[in-house]
Amino acid sequence: MDMDQVIARINELAKKAKQEGLTPEETIERDKLRRIYIDSVKASLTGQLDNTYIVEKDGTKRKLERKGQS
Repeated sequence: MDMDQVIARINELAKKAKQEGLTPEETIERDKLRRIYIDSVKASLTGQLDNTYIVEKDGTKRKLERKGQS
């Protein structure tokens, strides 16, 4: 299932939850799909930050480090 399908299904379940409620199986499915989506967003952001550099005033570049690392 690609991310567009995951998002579409999350939206379907959200609409159904508002209109008539979800079955326990649908609630479990919704929670799993939300976790897939959140993990995907986190991985994407981490990838971007891992490839981010800070350009100093003198033109030198330094890699953005994770918090707590020197």
